Amino acid sequence: MKYNRNVYQALMMITQFGINMLVPILLCSFVGMFIDHKLGTSVWTVVLFFVGALAGFTNVFRFAKKIYETPASTRRRRTEKDYEKKNRSDIV
Repeated sequence: MKYNRNVYQALMMITQFGINMLVPILLCSFVGMFIDHKLGTSVWTVVLFFVGALAGFTNVFRFAKKIYETPASTRRRRTEKDYEKKNRSDIV
């Protein structure tokens, strides 16, 4: 069974969204747990969790913005030149 290349690209983007969201949250949470363990407090895990969530949302927003700023060839609308090229190739 042959899959379209666009399916793999979509799966790759979904995976990147997840990684861009989870990695900052996990890193900040683990750093917060480490700091709380060393200092004997219980505040830093929560604070750094929200910092990681904010960083993750920022990463996802930047990634999505970059995707939609650069038009993909699959989302590109056909121009008059495309139609002319197609018509010329049909004539020849």
